[in-house]
Amino acid sequence: MHILLISPYHGGSHQAWAEGYRRYSAHMVELLALPAHFWKWRMHGGAVTLARRWLAAGAGPLPDLLLATDLLDLTTFLALTRQQTADIPAAVYMHENQLTYPLPDDPTTGPMRRQLGERDRHYAFINYASMLAATRVFFNSHYHLTTFFDALTPFLRHYPEYNELDTVELLRGKSEVLPVGIDLRRLGAEPPNLEPAAPPLILWNQRLEYDKNPEQFIRVLNELAAEGIAFRIALCGERFGAPSQAWQEGVTALGARVIYDGYANDETYRRLLWEATLTFSTAHHEYFGISILEAIAAHTLPLLPNRLSYPEIIPPDFHAHCLYRSRDHLMARLRWALSRPAEAGAIARRLAAATAGYDWVALAPTYDQKLVAIVEGARPE
Repeated sequence: MHILLISPYHGGSHQAWAEGYRRYSAHMVELLALPAHFWKWRMHGGAVTLARRWLAAGAGPLPDLLLATDLLDLTTFLALTRQQTADIPAAVYMHENQLTYPLPDDPTTGPMRRQLGERDRHYAFINYASMLAATRVFFNSHYHLTTFFDALTPFLRHYPEYNELDTVELLRGKSEVLPVGIDLRRLGAEPPNLEPAAPPLILWNQRLEYDKNPEQFIRVLNELAAEGIAFRIALCGERFGAPSQAWQEGVTALGARVIYDGYANDETYRRLLWEATLTFSTAHHEYFGISILEAIAAHTLPLLPNRLSYPEIIPPDFHAHCLYRSRDHLMARLRWALSRPAEAGAIARRLAAATAGYDWVALAPTYDQKLVAIVEGARPE
């Protein structure tokens, strides 16, 4: 089967997902992509540019299926290519959505600063219309699917008339959860004779953006340091723009405890993953959690809020070890893990087995089967 995978914002987790599926799928997966810049413009104009490029490429067999990410305006792409794609089914993969993505506390910063912190409903409507145009919709987690549909009815009720409330159940009926595949092979195997260094290493491998609440993360570290608790810290997550002043001041205050500060290349990232004792999250937002699962695969203990997608990606048997209920609970778990790194490591090694189901080796056949079913269901009797 020939799949045209359309990725207008081809970077970060979107790129890793698309290229991972192409690498491990049994099907022919053709990528049609644009660089990961100017996400708003990608949602507006990406469909036009990619449609024109695809049409200009000319002759060749048509794909059996279109697979688009949530940042594509699928309705525009289909309209501009209607002579070629009228009979081709389409699926949308929802990495995120613009209806429930959290807004920053400071209305002058972040993606909606021009609206002074108010959500621009147009981008949410692009997601909604693309889902209507799709044959099938996939969400990366149950948490993501549930929160989107909880917000969709109030969103449509905002409009004055003909607000199409009946489409909510229609969309629910063609939506399902399909987790993100992760290429765990790129993390390598546990290095031989890896000796736990003292003091223990804490890892930050999440995006350094407001939705991950990095200022709270740094405040927690500074509080631990003030208590005299021994630890080192590696700050290696992807960055977009300059960190906040609060983050920079917090990092400076940690001094020599910081052994790495910047976006890590693959080799450095692998080394830090395997060396780390633990990672923790203070995020306001998480639809899935690729970076957390990568850390878990490398035997790093995660300490995560008992909300968002985290209870879903952590097996129930490990909830008591890994999920915290409050800031005080987080501090207690951190003190325990840092004072007993061998015990924390033993739990992390047992937990690591849970990531196998997210490996592309395991998930790609599931993707293949579900996408074949879409194509077969669209064929005329």
